[in-house]
Amino acid sequence: MNQKPQTHRWLALAVLSLTQLVVVLDGTIINVALPQAQQDLGLSDSQRQWVVTAYVLAFGALLLLGGRVADYWGRKRTYLVGMVGFGLASVLGGIAESAELLIAARALQGAFAALLAPAALALLTVTFPSGKERTTAFAVFGTIAGAGSAVGLVMGGVLTEFASWRWCLLVNVFFVLVAFIGGIRILAESKSEGENRYDLFGALTVTLGLGSLVYGFSLAEEGWSSARTLIFLGVGIALMVAFVLIERRVSQPLLPLRIVVDRVRGGAFIMQAVVGVVMIGASLYIALHLQIILHFGPLQAGLATLPLTASIMVCAPLAAKLLPAVGPRPLLVGGPLIVAVGLFLLSGVTPGGTYAAELLPGMIVMGVGMAMIFVPVQNLALSGVAPSDAGAASATANATMQIGGSIGLSVFTALYASGMESSLKDGLDPFAAMVDGYGQVFLASAIAMLFAAVVSAVMIRGKKEDLMPQAGADNVLVSH
Repeated sequence: MNQKPQTHRWLALAVLSLTQLVVVLDGTIINVALPQAQQDLGLSDSQRQWVVTAYVLAFGALLLLGGRVADYWGRKRTYLVGMVGFGLASVLGGIAESAELLIAARALQGAFAALLAPAALALLTVTFPSGKERTTAFAVFGTIAGAGSAVGLVMGGVLTEFASWRWCLLVNVFFVLVAFIGGIRILAESKSEGENRYDLFGALTVTLGLGSLVYGFSLAEEGWSSARTLIFLGVGIALMVAFVLIERRVSQPLLPLRIVVDRVRGGAFIMQAVVGVVMIGASLYIALHLQIILHFGPLQAGLATLPLTASIMVCAPLAAKLLPAVGPRPLLVGGPLIVAVGLFLLSGVTPGGTYAAELLPGMIVMGVGMAMIFVPVQNLALSGVAPSDAGAASATANATMQIGGSIGLSVFTALYASGMESSLKDGLDPFAAMVDGYGQVFLASAIAMLFAAVVSAVMIRGKKEDLMPQAGADNVLVSH
């Protein structure tokens, strides 16, 4: 591997981190703007949810294919094409005059993000293959990626207040230009060597399978026993089983099963899925509570989420210093437990409660726990991956978070609707019923984080030296 000058390596980290920030924050930047967009375009409540879901669904469903395209076609080339397409899709969404066009543009954004994200993460692995610098680089990258959801809420509030909801999409053009120019000048090309073939049947079954599952969960609002819900969930499960069978038989699978059957790496992937559920789902309902119940304006609502971002950013450097001393396992067990405490605090929201008493403490505690998760989890998910599997492993790491988020959002919407309907039947007024629904979402999120803590305790085992890539480790990729 050709070693980059030290300055260029850290500039590459800056460019790649900016890329990851953009693709993650676009999952939530529209959240604060949704009430304004809904009024402007006449969106139904279902269409409002799909403005968020279309992005994370297309992103997650196409990530595995995007990872293989990056491996085979070239990671830098894939990154640059994805960046241009992402910018064009953002412009299309920003000028949309109908709900259908806005949702289609969001799906297109997600599709190009599925090229960008695995290419960026694989390029990071190339640039920082092992040792202390890799730990630092992945801590920075993971923290920025993890804080992206919270940053999106703040940025969305600022842009909606002072400009328009449309600028929540159009602002991406600035990021795209900076990252594209930086990518051309700083990043080095790399790809998998040898004869490469695309697993088209695997790509088709996993994309349709994940899409069917997410759509089935989104229909759960109609009832878990409704025919449409059961059909789409059943088809999705069948297609995912077929995908696994295909991957076991083809010579060059879209997702080599050796990537996910490793116990430690599998635990990290499950953790990322749960984090996706919580960050994408819970952050939407925090934003709705701030605006609908507390009557915050878009800017005020965005700024009100800032303590979540701030606590992540303050605690991440501390977690990064703690990681070499204690290893990843204590952080990935303790972090989810702390997040769960924050979500339990949020589940106690009431119609007459104040921001300072009922939301602020929970968000701060959540941020502390999330920082402990973000610092080690992506590094652990990619540790020890073979050079030819870098893109596929990077795609899996991203896909678990995005698919977790899209399924979680659908399930949370069903829980919210069920809780609200039950409260209305009990005679509560609509605002009190909404708050009951929000509380159920936060409680379900807390339970999900407790599950993540158990997964980490059971699956992420071994000496800390074995769980962290060391200098000279044989996980270096060939760079051209």
